[in-house]
Amino acid sequence: MPLSIVLVRPYFASNLGSVARVAKNFGVRDVRLVEPAVAPDEESLRLSSGADDLLAAFTRHASLTGAVADFDAVVATSSLRGREEQRFLDLSDLPHFLGELGSSARVAFVFGPERSGLTEEERARASACLRIPTDPAFPTMNISHAVAAVLGVAQFANESGEALRSPGEGGHALRSPSEGEWSSAADLEGAIEHWDRALDAIGFYDTGHRDRSLRDWRRLVAARPLTRREVAILRGVANRILVSLRRAAAKGEAP
Repeated sequence: MPLSIVLVRPYFASNLGSVARVAKNFGVRDVRLVEPAVAPDEESLRLSSGADDLLAAFTRHASLTGAVADFDAVVATSSLRGREEQRFLDLSDLPHFLGELGSSARVAFVFGPERSGLTEEERARASACLRIPTDPAFPTMNISHAVAAVLGVAQFANESGEALRSPGEGGHALRSPSEGEWSSAADLEGAIEHWDRALDAIGFYDTGHRDRSLRDWRRLVAARPLTRREVAILRGVANRILVSLRRAAAKGEAP
């Protein structure tokens, strides 16, 4: 299963080197940075300890949306369980979650800034939020340690075959969509934008709080990975709403 790491606005250059080393330890060759991100320095090069080639290959992206656009599933990480309605996973749930996706799915694990973590808006763009079970009295982990914990579980699941099994099913492989059937994050974002236009057209936002409402809608739609057909259905419904409103307007009818 192709795994990637996305670091959102990393602040300390030393963490870039440490993450490069951890990623290479687990065979991950794709690490992406969301701007504004610190530049590598001599300390990050020293801490990469043999993974300087990967450190040099980090790619930079202007936004989280752009950084995860080509992934089938986006998993945000957090040490705290938030209040928002979202699919939360414990580390022990990760193998089953990966199994639902299938071995060909592209998965991005997203880690927030050292000082603040991911925002609610950023977590809302994820298929799930992975909770790392740290001590509530001291919950914040170093980014490279968090990356190691997540990749260790994911790699164990791949090697043991647990990522292809469902608990209680005797090790039988899960049915998952064929290769290429999962919708990319970019396609899903396009569907959400389509629905944003439809909701605006029917006056859904007239009571205000558009940003919050859209964030909740995004969280609802992106609560699990969707297939390309499911996203096409969502877009089809939104398009029918807009077409119907245009036709009603042309006939001079009230919507």
